[in-house]
Amino acid sequence: MVTGNYKVQLFDPKTGGFMPSSPGIGMHVEVKDPDEKLIMSKVYSSEGKFTFTSSMPGEHIICLYSNTTKWFSGTQLRVHLDIQVGDHAIDYQNVAQKEKFTELQLRIRQLLDQVEQITKEQNYQRYREERFRMTSESTNQRVLWWSITQTAILLLMGFWQMKHLKSFFEAKKLV
Repeated sequence: MVTGNYKVQLFDPKTGGFMPSSPGIGMHVEVKDPDEKLIMSKVYSSEGKFTFTSSMPGEHIICLYSNTTKWFSGTQLRVHLDIQVGDHAIDYQNVAQKEKFTELQLRIRQLLDQVEQITKEQNYQRYREERFRMTSESTNQRVLWWSITQTAILLLMGFWQMKHLKSFFEAKKLV
């Protein structure tokens, strides 16, 4: 689970600073997984929070687009973005209020979430290890074939040189 908190500020040329809140500016948020498949595409206000969950391990792409028409008029935007991943992305106090959990139930929920996060991390590490192993085996196979090719070329060149020298010595009647 990934949570992103963002805030967009518009530059005010009169004051020379950024306005604390920029009404009328919306943000279009797109999230793509490592296979470039679109996970989320949504329009938000100038300040807010977006959340998405992905079952695929790897690097995700998060794109923020502004819908302001003032972009080409020379105004500047400042975007503050805070991304929280995994266990840190869950607000357990909010969950406890919604679900009416006791303190013990909330702690059990936190521990279950931590166990799930550890399991996901282990699966991701297995996936990375498998990819690394496949890359290593492929590299080792290429090195083996390159060595065999070099050895064959060396043997052929040696055989050719011996044959060429033999014919040279026979032509000069040294043998």
